[in-house]
Amino acid sequence: MLMNIHTLDLDHQQIPQSIAAFLVQAPDGPILIETGPGATLPVLTRQLAHHGYSPADIKHVLVTHIHFDHAGAAGWWAQQGAQVYVHHIGAPHLIDPSKLIYSATRIYGAMMDTLWGELLPAPAARVTALHDGDLIEAAGLTFRALDTPGHARHHMVYQLGDIAFTGDVAGIRLPNMKHVDVPAPPPEFDLETWETSIDRLVGEKLNTLYLTHFGRVDDVDEHFQQLRPLLTESVAFVEAAVAAGVEREALVRQYEAWNRERSRINQLSEDVITRYETANPLFMSVDGIMRYLRKRSQA
Repeated sequence: MLMNIHTLDLDHQQIPQSIAAFLVQAPDGPILIETGPGATLPVLTRQLAHHGYSPADIKHVLVTHIHFDHAGAAGWWAQQGAQVYVHHIGAPHLIDPSKLIYSATRIYGAMMDTLWGELLPAPAARVTALHDGDLIEAAGLTFRALDTPGHARHHMVYQLGDIAFTGDVAGIRLPNMKHVDVPAPPPEFDLETWETSIDRLVGEKLNTLYLTHFGRVDDVDEHFQQLRPLLTESVAFVEAAVAAGVEREALVRQYEAWNRERSRINQLSEDVITRYETANPLFMSVDGIMRYLRKRSQA
């Protein structure tokens, strides 16, 4: 298979290794996997230029899911003429992002533009809605779309032989680190479906993962052996605190302290801890797990 894969650091909020996009130099041209937010478009286009490509050269864009850090600039790429591939649940929201913008503005308020930049609508003809197992023929390569919910219902992993671009379902892990984090934001975090997605990926016997946060992972079995129990432990931590009557703000502080203790056990520096927390704001995981627990109790 003649290709090269480059991890492009989007330098989100001027913090390195917080969000990646991936440039796949395929036999018949470049493919972009993940777009990052609109706020990082200048960085992304400079990175592509470094490899000899202009935006007009990008004809295929694959996004794992529609959260802003993964697909916030997808509409811009579609407007440049690229075909954007996305989970069928997420596709309507790339075509009309008004609901995404409204929901995010409620969370981020005046920081929306600074954090995420402009979210442009994608022309419907430039969006391909994917279902589980769909094959994507792009620039001489064939990717397989794997429906992998848990982090979000609209989550796809893109498999290319024994390589997979995993979005957030394989968690967060910075380069040259053993430490793994769980990103569990609302509204769709679900423990059981995430565990099923991990089991599916383990069953694919993958040799290499590419994590949007951040980069290449080669010790795939060890990585999943760390991630899977951490999912359960994260939910158990929040569940115990809720049962003890801990209020949300205090719970966020406790969850942050628990995660920082894990980080220090793994001998992470304060700078590296900050980079992990930039890629994965811990208060959002508290909110996501609390929402999951409420839904589970109601069911």
